[in-house]
Amino acid sequence: MASLKELKGRINSVKSTQKITKAKQMVAAAKLRKAQTAAEAARPYAGRLAAVMASIAGKITVSDSSPKLLAGTGKDQVHLLVVANSDKGLCGAFNSNIVKAALVTARELEAQGKTVLFYLVGRKGRAVIRRVYPKAILASFDTTSVREPGYAEAEAIANELLALYDDGKFDVAHLFFSRFQSALAQIPTQQQIIPVPTPKAEAPAAGGAAVDYEPDEEEILAALLPRYLRTQIFGALLENAASEQGASMTAMDNATRNAGDLINKLTIQYNRSRQAAITTELIEIIAGAEAL
Repeated sequence: MASLKELKGRINSVKSTQKITKAKQMVAAAKLRKAQTAAEAARPYAGRLAAVMASIAGKITVSDSSPKLLAGTGKDQVHLLVVANSDKGLCGAFNSNIVKAALVTARELEAQGKTVLFYLVGRKGRAVIRRVYPKAILASFDTTSVREPGYAEAEAIANELLALYDDGKFDVAHLFFSRFQSALAQIPTQQQIIPVPTPKAEAPAAGGAAVDYEPDEEEILAALLPRYLRTQIFGALLENAASEQGASMTAMDNATRNAGDLINKLTIQYNRSRQAAITTELIEIIAGAEAL
């Protein structure tokens, strides 16, 4: 049985931890609103860009002369999994859920006889992937010096992926990130980004005017597709940022509550032990007085 001094030390230690988790929860709650607003603001732009691209792509027939980002390499053998994680922990299962989704896809592709490579964004999750696929990491993007990943980072990632694609390092690229739904729900998401899937164009409204493009559609797509890729990566980084703060706030709230429960249990144990010690001392005093 622990002594009174040990119990008191454990109570003080848990109280110190509770202060840290409470502070982290408040910081995550403050950052969540900004991150959520940024993620939600980017969604309409990405949707509108996809609609424009669908409208243009619907007017051409994909062939070998089409932009490579749309037509692909003509092969489907080497798949690159772009796994976007955060650089910080204390956010529950946020990072592990993304890595788990990527590993499930990797095993499915290997079962089909495909070659799997990884492109890692962020520090968390690297250890697990390196342990399972030590020789399959093609490249990584370091965000440890970036306070809030934004469009500049998305552009740098997209440019590096395009360079690898042009060099023939892979045929298909899939992006893994966490889509923000609420502070309690973040959904691990997989999205093919290279070659760019052709979105379905909406049916033209009755009596709607026909649209002619100048220059031609393929030339517009050649300029539009890299921008679309950067936008998708940028949106994924924003979704990840909001998801991370939501997961961190929820995890720290649970940790704070658990610390409070543990403090209550230890306090009860401390009081019982103290009362037992006092009772023992009283018995010894009474026994000694009777012996005189």
